Amino acid sequence: MSVSLQVIYPVAEGTTFDFDYYGATHMGLVGEHMGSHIQSSVVAKGIAGGPDVPAGFHAIATLVFADQDALNAAMKASAPVMADIPNFTNIQPTVLIGEVIG
Repeated sequence: MSVSLQVIYPVAEGTTFDFDYYGATHMGLVGEHMGSHIQSSVVAKGIAGGPDVPAGFHAIATLVFADQDALNAAMKASAPVMADIPNFTNIQPTVLIGEVIG
């Protein structure tokens, strides 16, 4: 069964997020170090939380893996990816690991 890893960057007062660095450099590191284990990925840049409501999140990255073993292997290779986070944000991201149901 497929599993997903979502990395969620919430908006809060004083938070920063460099989208240019994230797209050009950080996601390249994800591909380099974890990519062989990833089935698919998508990054959503927050633009709104509804009509006339500011976005509650800078970004949400969703990585999908074939199974838990693939996720575990990717996480073992993720040290350079994790070390890069302070280069584009001052946010401690929230993580959600889930069972893909649809």
